[in-house]
Amino acid sequence: MIHSNLTGYDQLMAGNCLAKEMDMITIRTEEPADYPTVHVINEQAFGQPAEADLVDTLRTVCPEYLSLVAAIERQVVGHILFTPVTTQDAGNASKGMGLAPMAVLPEFQRQGVGSALVEHGLARLRADGCPFVIVLGHPEYYPRFGFQPASRFDLRCQWDGVPDAAFMVQALAAGALDGIEGVVRYRDEFDTAM
Repeated sequence: MIHSNLTGYDQLMAGNCLAKEMDMITIRTEEPADYPTVHVINEQAFGQPAEADLVDTLRTVCPEYLSLVAAIERQVVGHILFTPVTTQDAGNASKGMGLAPMAVLPEFQRQGVGSALVEHGLARLRADGCPFVIVLGHPEYYPRFGFQPASRFDLRCQWDGVPDAAFMVQALAAGALDGIEGVVRYRDEFDTAM
């Protein structure tokens, strides 16, 4: 709702402008025609080919993934990928998803594209019944979406030297992390990118 001293008509027009501004970013499921563009987006966003090559590999070897793209006026400018992760402790194994990588073309960064990708991806996974999502990322960025340090839930990263604040988790349902602890493992393909 918009609160201001504008008349009803002006409020309606201001609301429409705000809606149009937010509607500029379209999030949709990645399609095969997007693969070359997604490769370029990841390569440019990370300044190296490792993440782009990882995405290409995961598409072919991982049957369970969620890959979304962000478009502005039909130009694909961002990408996010979620793939399965598992936790393993003494007797239990649990499965969730890992967010990685997320990339936006440099000229479209800091315009809400990444946020739209993360929010849409989490909503899709929540609707699909995914219990939790792990991310290894910037501790200043991901908490705004509800991510917390995974160590608070006795979850540890499989790779040594990862700062505690950078390894985060979000439960997508109440109690989803109850009884889950131990080492979180990504697919083996991630070892080449680390």
